[in-house]
Amino acid sequence: MAYNTQPTASHFVNGTYLEDTDGELIEVVYPATGAVIARVHAATPAVVAAAISSAKAAQKEWATKSGTERGRVLRRAADIMRERNHALSQLETYDTGKPMSETLYVDATSGADALEYFGGLAGALTGEHVNLGGDWGYTVREALGVCVGIGAWNYPTQIACWKGAPALACGNAMIFKPSETTPLCALKVAEILVEAGLPAGLYNVIQGAGAVGAALVTDPDVDKVSLTGSVPTGRKVYAAAADSMKHVTMELGGKSPLIIFDDADLENAVGGAILANFYSSGQVCSNGTRVFVQKGIKEAFLKRLAERLATAKIGDPMDETVNFGPMTSQHQREIVMSYIAKGKEEGARLVFGGAKIEGDGFFIQPTVFADVKDDMVIAREEIFGPVMAVLDFEDEEDVIARANDTEFGLSAGVFTSDLTRGHRVIGLMEAGSCFLNSYNDAPVEMPFGGSKMSGVGRENAKVAIEHYSQVKSVYVRMGDVESPF
Repeated sequence: MAYNTQPTASHFVNGTYLEDTDGELIEVVYPATGAVIARVHAATPAVVAAAISSAKAAQKEWATKSGTERGRVLRRAADIMRERNHALSQLETYDTGKPMSETLYVDATSGADALEYFGGLAGALTGEHVNLGGDWGYTVREALGVCVGIGAWNYPTQIACWKGAPALACGNAMIFKPSETTPLCALKVAEILVEAGLPAGLYNVIQGAGAVGAALVTDPDVDKVSLTGSVPTGRKVYAAAADSMKHVTMELGGKSPLIIFDDADLENAVGGAILANFYSSGQVCSNGTRVFVQKGIKEAFLKRLAERLATAKIGDPMDETVNFGPMTSQHQREIVMSYIAKGKEEGARLVFGGAKIEGDGFFIQPTVFADVKDDMVIAREEIFGPVMAVLDFEDEEDVIARANDTEFGLSAGVFTSDLTRGHRVIGLMEAGSCFLNSYNDAPVEMPFGGSKMSGVGRENAKVAIEHYSQVKSVYVRMGDVESPF
């Protein structure tokens, strides 16, 4: 393999790489071939302690810098990340299996966007003056302290930046724990930040699975926890953080609805459904995997969808003409195949795909089920793979009720040429990140996050500042104090 995927060391702590081989061995597997491409070690208690102590020490001085000074570092890091986009995209592909046709455009570039956006915003983080008649008051926006970010395996570079950029802009330190499945990319983010001038200790990366995450979440010196992951993991992390009243952001899973009315542009609707189900081989939390198609265009939709899926190029993710890659792990492929089997058992009509792709790597065909009923497992549970469930509907009011009949509330989408109806229906969706005649756009300028069991808090946009800072209010009396005695 020409590209060196073995990192300098397992962890990046206090401005430099750090190794401790006493930690449990983690083998990094390239999803396209099943080959082991790197080995790292989980953080020992000593590594966890070093990450927390260095972060705590560095944060105090960082918080005294002006926002403009902090932002300058983040903007430099964004420039470096863009200059190295090709190499970072290769690493992302080795880490996740996502094809280069995706990673070149949405991973390190999205991370750079976050660093640039919050770098530009940092100098504008001000309080306000409050006129109270003869007296007055003011507010100050302050850092929280030491923040912990726990990442998912589907967007390791992006998530490392989405959490790190607003945390650092607000004057915090960040300790980031990537998924043990994709441990490589965040190390490069830390390396670039230090190269851009970030003081040592402010962005540490340590490896490990649930035990390392638990050690970080429960540490008394940690002030904030931000998790991207599944609902079951989110429940545990949220509960553990609540025990010591830590600030939290939970960006969890979904089973999002995509509603296609019969007046929708068919090509755009099919394209939106493909983006909502098969981008990153379906491994996207916001995916619209319950596709409600109005009966008038159902068969035309299914026919055109199958035609376009047949043109997907599946193969070596390093080939930039390939546009559909493997699952990120063997374990995830097995999970998805079990859901496909369940869909067949429950009587859904398989109209495309449905099988493993034999050979090296963890590939599955893009899969579509039609005639899916609301109570089927494949319509209730998050699969996190390339499996679309197509459900019929006739009535607008009925489809809104069915679309909202889920514990999740991450995303929702509507395709229609009637914009009045589009806005009306989107307005009734119980979801945080919605799309009208589009799907899965996630610019840094827009908030991202869910409602109900899909999480609390938001990432990106100005609102993220609220989740990485707190407000101090000061009342100033200009005259004498009146006291009852």
